Amino acid sequence: MVQVSEELLAQHYVALQKKPFYPSLLRYMTSGPVVAMVWEGHNVVKSTRMLVGDTNPAAAAPGTLRGDFSVHVGRNVVHASDSTEVAQKEITLWFQRSELVDWECCDHGNIYHP
Repeated sequence: MVQVSEELLAQHYVALQKKPFYPSLLRYMTSGPVVAMVWEGHNVVKSTRMLVGDTNPAAAAPGTLRGDFSVHVGRNVVHASDSTEVAQKEITLWFQRSELVDWECCDHGNIYHP
Protein backbone atom coordinates (compact mmCIF):
# COMPACT_ATOMS: atom_id res chain seq x y z
CA MET A 1 0.00 0.00 0.00
CA VAL A 2 1.42 3.35 -0.99
CA GLN A 3 0.41 6.99 -1.11
CA VAL A 4 1.20 7.74 -4.75
CA SER A 5 3.08 10.88 -5.69
CA GLU A 6 2.11 13.07 -8.61
CA GLU A 7 5.59 12.43 -10.03
CA LEU A 8 4.98 8.68 -10.20
CA LEU A 9 1.53 9.19 -11.69
CA ALA A 10 2.96 11.58 -14.29
CA GLN A 11 5.27 8.78 -15.44
CA HIS A 12 2.57 6.10 -15.29
CA TYR A 13 -0.04 8.17 -17.14
CA VAL A 14 2.31 10.03 -19.49
CA ALA A 15 0.02 9.24 -22.45
CA LEU A 16 -2.91 10.95 -20.71
CA GLN A 17 -1.21 14.20 -19.66
CA LYS A 18 -2.83 16.26 -22.42
CA LYS A 19 -6.32 14.89 -21.79
CA PRO A 20 -8.85 17.27 -20.18
CA PHE A 21 -9.54 14.81 -17.33
CA TYR A 22 -5.86 14.48 -16.34
CA PRO A 23 -5.94 16.97 -13.41
CA SER A 24 -9.01 15.23 -12.02
CA LEU A 25 -7.30 11.86 -12.41
CA LEU A 26 -4.32 13.11 -10.40
CA ARG A 27 -6.59 14.44 -7.64
CA TYR A 28 -8.43 11.12 -7.48
CA MET A 29 -5.33 8.94 -7.53
CA THR A 30 -3.61 10.97 -4.81
CA SER A 31 -6.72 11.21 -2.60
CA GLY A 32 -5.87 8.02 -0.71
CA PRO A 33 -3.57 5.04 -0.65
CA VAL A 34 -3.19 2.63 -3.57
CA VAL A 35 -2.54 -1.10 -3.31
CA ALA A 36 0.03 -2.03 -5.95
CA MET A 37 0.57 -5.69 -6.89
CA VAL A 38 2.47 -7.82 -9.34
CA TRP A 39 0.76 -11.01 -10.46
CA GLU A 40 2.27 -13.83 -12.45
CA GLY A 41 1.00 -17.02 -14.01
CA HIS A 42 -0.17 -18.64 -17.21
CA ASN A 43 -1.95 -16.05 -19.41
CA VAL A 44 -1.94 -13.68 -16.45
CA VAL A 45 -2.55 -10.53 -18.49
CA LYS A 46 -5.57 -11.99 -20.29
CA SER A 47 -6.96 -13.55 -17.10
CA THR A 48 -6.49 -10.35 -15.13
CA ARG A 49 -8.14 -8.22 -17.81
CA MET A 50 -11.14 -10.56 -17.70
CA LEU A 51 -11.32 -10.28 -13.89
CA VAL A 52 -11.00 -6.49 -14.01
CA GLY A 53 -13.62 -5.92 -16.73
CA ASP A 54 -14.12 -3.28 -19.39
CA THR A 55 -12.56 0.16 -18.75
CA ASN A 56 -16.02 1.72 -18.98
CA PRO A 57 -17.94 0.50 -15.91
CA ALA A 58 -21.23 0.75 -17.82
CA ALA A 59 -19.89 -1.83 -20.28
CA ALA A 60 -18.14 -3.99 -17.67
CA ALA A 61 -19.79 -7.33 -17.00
CA PRO A 62 -21.35 -8.03 -13.60
CA GLY A 63 -18.93 -10.05 -11.50
CA THR A 64 -15.90 -8.09 -12.70
CA LEU A 65 -14.22 -5.57 -10.42
CA ARG A 66 -15.24 -2.63 -12.56
CA GLY A 67 -18.70 -4.03 -13.20
CA ASP A 68 -19.38 -4.45 -9.48
CA PHE A 69 -17.43 -1.60 -7.87
CA SER A 70 -16.87 1.17 -10.41
CA VAL A 71 -19.39 3.85 -11.32
CA HIS A 72 -17.59 6.29 -13.61
CA VAL A 73 -14.70 5.80 -16.03
CA GLY A 74 -12.91 8.76 -14.39
CA ARG A 75 -13.06 7.05 -11.00
CA ASN A 76 -11.49 3.76 -11.92
CA VAL A 77 -11.20 1.31 -9.04
CA VAL A 78 -8.47 -0.83 -10.62
CA HIS A 79 -5.71 -0.73 -13.20
CA ALA A 80 -4.34 -3.71 -15.09
CA SER A 81 -1.55 -3.75 -17.64
CA ASP A 82 -2.75 -4.56 -21.15
CA SER A 83 0.33 -6.52 -22.25
CA THR A 84 3.38 -8.19 -20.75
CA GLU A 85 5.57 -5.45 -22.25
CA VAL A 86 3.54 -2.72 -20.56
CA ALA A 87 3.49 -4.77 -17.34
CA GLN A 88 7.29 -4.93 -17.30
CA LYS A 89 7.53 -1.14 -17.69
CA GLU A 90 4.93 -0.55 -14.98
CA ILE A 91 6.55 -3.04 -12.58
CA THR A 92 9.88 -1.24 -13.00
CA LEU A 93 8.15 2.09 -12.38
CA TRP A 94 6.23 1.03 -9.28
CA PHE A 95 8.59 -1.44 -7.58
CA GLN A 96 12.21 -1.81 -6.58
CA ARG A 97 13.67 -5.20 -7.50
CA SER A 98 14.17 -5.92 -3.79
CA GLU A 99 10.40 -5.59 -3.21
CA LEU A 100 9.54 -8.43 -5.58
CA VAL A 101 9.41 -11.97 -4.21
CA ASP A 102 10.17 -14.94 -6.42
CA TRP A 103 7.96 -17.60 -4.92
CA GLU A 104 6.48 -20.88 -6.11
CA CYS A 105 3.27 -22.11 -4.50
CA CYS A 106 3.23 -25.65 -3.10
CA ASP A 107 0.66 -26.75 -5.69
CA HIS A 108 2.48 -25.24 -8.67
CA GLY A 109 3.27 -28.69 -10.06
CA ASN A 110 -0.39 -29.66 -9.92
CA ILE A 111 -1.56 -26.55 -11.76
CA TYR A 112 1.16 -26.17 -14.40
CA HIS A 113 2.67 -28.94 -16.48
CA PRO A 114 5.97 -28.80 -18.40
